[in-house]
Amino acid sequence: MKYQDWLGEWLAVCVRPTVKQRTYEKYERICRLKLVPVLGNYELDELSPSVLQRCIADMVPSFSAITVNIAVSVLKSSLKKAVAYGHAAREFSGVISRPRAPEQKVECFTREEQKKLEAYILKSDRKKLVGVLLCLYTGLRIGELLALTWDDIDFAAGVLSVTRSCHDGWSEAGFYQIVEAPKTGSSTRLIPLPKQLLCILKRLKKEGGGPYVIGGKDPTPVRSYQRTFELLQKKLHIPHRRFHVLRHTFATRALECGMDVKTLSEILGHKNPTVTLNRYVHSLMEHKQQMMNRLGKFLQ
Repeated sequence: MKYQDWLGEWLAVCVRPTVKQRTYEKYERICRLKLVPVLGNYELDELSPSVLQRCIADMVPSFSAITVNIAVSVLKSSLKKAVAYGHAAREFSGVISRPRAPEQKVECFTREEQKKLEAYILKSDRKKLVGVLLCLYTGLRIGELLALTWDDIDFAAGVLSVTRSCHDGWSEAGFYQIVEAPKTGSSTRLIPLPKQLLCILKRLKKEGGGPYVIGGKDPTPVRSYQRTFELLQKKLHIPHRRFHVLRHTFATRALECGMDVKTLSEILGHKNPTVTLNRYVHSLMEHKQQMMNRLGKFLQ
């Protein structure tokens, strides 16, 4: 059996029934665009260690380390299943060397930039910009924000429930919206809301418009809202940053205010506090310097 034929069967039988739509689409694109053009015409038993490693090595100059590592994961999983299903005698994916992904620097908005964003949004009559404030003070991901409905906000308790996420799907017919459960169990969570933010949300709800907090009747497409944020930064002469930087900014401000890592980890929906600490350790440097200077006062 040729590898491209097995990939089609693997996606249909092993992947689609067991993962979320977004994950399936990611794997399907990797197979179609990265693996099939290079390895598709090989018979499964012809996929030797040198053939596999050459395929990965040829990807490295053209794609990010993250993309190549996803391709390696897809390659390994598909070949292991090929052996388990009796289509190949053995597989050699275990010997593939992965490219090392460079450590990504966590960006955040400065205090001045954040104040500029907040001042403009509070004066604006554009309701959907309130979503930017929500992310700055809750750490929501963009998909979680756009899937948020008024039923997810308990105004009496002052708590927001994260139970869904949305993202853009695409097919031959074009783009469409997918609303589904968050990708991990830890992403389903309760977030206490600051009183000031609750007041803003109450006013927004009174104005009506539909079940979704951002968008009204239907969830706003992710790319559309990202574009709105890009234009907002341009209008305010703020250097362009990805929407996800709002989440990093929330985490950084929270640590600066003295929030403990365990609490922050639960609010962000991380699997454990170690993930939070490793990602935002840079945000603690100022606090570390203050503590060291306090300790240094003992030196006479």
